[in-house]
Amino acid sequence: MKKIAKFSAALAILAAAATSALAAPETYNVEGTHTFPTFSYNHMGMSTQISKFTKTSGTVVYDAAAKTGSVDITIDMTSVETGVAVFNGHIQGDGFLDTAKFPTATFKSTKVVFEGDKPSAIEGNLTIKGVTKPVTLKVTNFVAKDHPMMKKPALGADATVVIKRTEFNAGKYAPAVGDDVTISIGLEAIKQ
Repeated sequence: MKKIAKFSAALAILAAAATSALAAPETYNVEGTHTFPTFSYNHMGMSTQISKFTKTSGTVVYDAAAKTGSVDITIDMTSVETGVAVFNGHIQGDGFLDTAKFPTATFKSTKVVFEGDKPSAIEGNLTIKGVTKPVTLKVTNFVAKDHPMMKKPALGADATVVIKRTEFNAGKYAPAVGDDVTISIGLEAIKQ
């Protein structure tokens, strides 16, 4: 009986060691050709306007076993794409994004909330035009698997948050042009 107890204890120790070995955070680099933050807002009560940023970089740290993670994203605000070249320049002006003084925006997570085995929300600090505010992104989709073409571990996610642009000193023409701005991001990241 003592041999069985010793063997069981040894198995428990090995299982614990294997679990802790598996619970290692892994770092993923944002894949800029498939990561596009978009923003949408009401335009004078007439329509919803949707624009995007074409240059995004950053890292995601993810530990599936421990159910932890972190996100650090930088958006090149000069890469705004509205669909009209003149308006791209207009929206980079000081009443909106003021990219001459603030060429980037950042999001740095403070907590990743899990529901079951997947992230459901990411809490963190969003900085636009030098103003930092706490926000919570709702994760609407999350996938961790090998990338079908790159054959490397990869993450994919969709997340969204609504902010008030006046809180970030970007309130030109508010409220005629909506103050509420929905930011959505479709993100892909590849393991380093």
